[in-house]
Amino acid sequence: MTKTAAEVQDRGVDGMVELRQRRAALLANRHLTWVFGADDPDVVVREAWVGEIRLRVHTPRAPAAGRRPIVLAFHGGGWCWGSPEQSRWMAGRIAARAGAVVIAPAYRLAPEHPYPAAVEDCWSVLVWAVANADDLGADPGRIAVLGDSAGGTLAAVLALRARDEGESRVCGQVLIYPLVDLVGLRGPGLAGIVDHYLGGDGSLAEEWSVSPLRATSHAGLPPALVLTARFDPMRSHAERYAVALRTAGVEVSLHCPRLATHAYLTLPGISPASRGGLERIVGFLRERLD
Repeated sequence: MTKTAAEVQDRGVDGMVELRQRRAALLANRHLTWVFGADDPDVVVREAWVGEIRLRVHTPRAPAAGRRPIVLAFHGGGWCWGSPEQSRWMAGRIAARAGAVVIAPAYRLAPEHPYPAAVEDCWSVLVWAVANADDLGADPGRIAVLGDSAGGTLAAVLALRARDEGESRVCGQVLIYPLVDLVGLRGPGLAGIVDHYLGGDGSLAEEWSVSPLRATSHAGLPPALVLTARFDPMRSHAERYAVALRTAGVEVSLHCPRLATHAYLTLPGISPASRGGLERIVGFLRERLD
């Protein structure tokens, strides 16, 4: 009998490693490229490292008139699995169409590396991108953060931290079906994922760097594009965060395709809504990073 994701997750580290291996094998299977998409042919992809953090750096092949903006793209996977490769279709096309350097980190994963490891890794990548902008051919004054699912949570957290630490270079945030409040999060496998991520300390879910909806204030954050989907079981998270941002005076665009569910932007071969979502992301980034 095939194990469900929830069953594998409940086995702890061994189960999570097994799940990661299965997902990596699916992504590496050339016969499934039509499902997950491939790197954009108009983009050069190379690896870089920030300490032990592996990065996939997507740079457009076309020459640029000046320095390119930077987009930090954080993958989903419940903070416990996933990789930059699962978002290669989206990251590559954003780079090509928005003319940006898209940096996708393989941040540390739970349960081996519980919170705040992922947050700290993503922040380290932001600091590295600013410091190495010349080598990237990029403009450190034009940065956007982007993420899907758990990566959307990390993007929202980075926008908050950048504001609080006076890092005004983050001028846009793209939050794709983010999870913004982990307090009492329930559902098939979800409680176990949160437990892994927080190292068994559920009280940490109250912190804004875990649950960005619980930040004391959302004022002064950069403009946001928030994407969800009609059949996304986590849809209320994205909608509640959009309301919180608007209430605080932040400019927000909210998009909810009717025929889509969670993770649709990582499944371009079977989700027609992925094209429309990509177009909205590219349009938003062009507007905010020009």
